[in-house]
Amino acid sequence: MDKFFLRPIITGEDKSTFITEIQAAFQNAYTDEFGAFDKTILPIEDIEESFNADASEAYFAEVGGERVGGTIIVTENETKFGSLHLLYVKMGSQNAGYGLKIWKAIEELHPEITLWETHTPYYDKRNIHFYVNRCGFKIVEFFNPKHKDPHQTGDTAGNIPEENNYFFRFEKEMN
Repeated sequence: MDKFFLRPIITGEDKSTFITEIQAAFQNAYTDEFGAFDKTILPIEDIEESFNADASEAYFAEVGGERVGGTIIVTENETKFGSLHLLYVKMGSQNAGYGLKIWKAIEELHPEITLWETHTPYYDKRNIHFYVNRCGFKIVEFFNPKHKDPHQTGDTAGNIPEENNYFFRFEKEMN
């Protein structure tokens, strides 16, 4: 069996590949739910913001030298807080357990973190199932037009249409 590991993203070419792959994965999840959409759901600017966040770490997930996904995390050692900014499984690599392997590798990489946080849109049932039932996160907040995410700078997250701009915030307390 080929070895699974996280490989740091260090080159500009790596970054471009990450952006292309994550945009395809997120776009597919949106169009599966709502049909064709002419805008890119996850804009480059949002991905760049995660790449450029203080203390961000970006990785490709690889199995036997083949990319199967990737992630961007941010950790705060003083507070022992971690934020899962982005996680994707590459198109064509889904349903093989790679998402959970990515998450478990993150946990192993940062055993000092006592609380992890992430967000996902309400329409992405696969992600909700993944974070709650597979990874052990709990839904702790629901962002909507009457309760906006205080970190969201524009009217919507990315290019998600306003009528679908609903998000869950998840937390996972580590033992």
